[in-house]
Amino acid sequence: MSKKTLNLLIAIFVGLLFLAVGALTAADVPEPDVVSIENEGYKRDIKGPVELHHKKHAEDYQVACAQCHHDYQDGKNVWKEGDPVKKCIECHDPENKQGDVDKLQNAYHNNCKDCHKEVVTSGKSEDAPFRKCNDCHEKG
Repeated sequence: MSKKTLNLLIAIFVGLLFLAVGALTAADVPEPDVVSIENEGYKRDIKGPVELHHKKHAEDYQVACAQCHHDYQDGKNVWKEGDPVKKCIECHDPENKQGDVDKLQNAYHNNCKDCHKEVVTSGKSEDAPFRKCNDCHEKG
């Protein structure tokens, strides 16, 4: 085997090794403990951001990932665990409802606030705030 061929094989092997390590590292991204939901895109930030305790919702409260994360196609949520997670603002406009897609604030409130209300009214917990803005938002 010539020296040129050997160098080419070594370069290919090293490249494949980097790809494999990159893929394994990307697949093992830990879920965040806390996610700050910022009020991006609004003309004015009236209420301030909301801290979502992601790990607590996923592990302690057993909220299914697809309860919040979604990719609707033909009226069905086809998002599954491991799929890329988009920022809400990528589909939900802060100012206007677009067709069947709620504007951003309504999307948050319909999902988060309504879920919290259901948890409290069903008697599962009394710790899910849904009545006062300041219970979730940092300022108000």
